[in-house]
This record gives sequence, structure tokens and C-alpha cells, in this order.
Amino acid sequence: MKKNMGSADRIIRLVVAAVLAILYFTGTVTGTLGIVLLVVAAIFILTSLVAFCPLYAIFGLNTCPRTTRHHN
Repeated sequence: MKKNMGSADRIIRLVVAAVLAILYFTGTVTGTLGIVLLVVAAIFILTSLVAFCPLYAIFGLNTCPRTTRHHN
């Protein structure tokens, strides 16, 4: 898997995942919606840790900074 997520994108996903988890575990969001949001939070955490988003790959998106290679 080639990384397709930059640092800012990963941090935003982790913050959103934390907020969703807090909403679920404090009982603010319950039921089916709460479970769906918890699953979304888990997906956000996983994709942030591996720096790869399958949806980005499907749509051809990439938020990784470009690396420059110098050939001598």
C-alpha cells in the first residue's frame, strides 16, 4: 500500500474519531447511530495509523506531500 494521506489529514481524522468516540461513550449518541459513528471512528483511526485511505485510492486523491528526488 502506498501512502495517500498527509499529516494534516491524519490529525483531523484522529480528532474527529476522538470526538465521535466521546459522543458515544458519554451516551450523547446512542442506538444504531451511535454504533455507526463508533465504526466510522474506528475506520478513521485505522486509516490514520496506516496513512492509507481506500476511498482516496478509488477517487485518485492524495494528500501526501510530494517527495522530490534528486538524480545525480
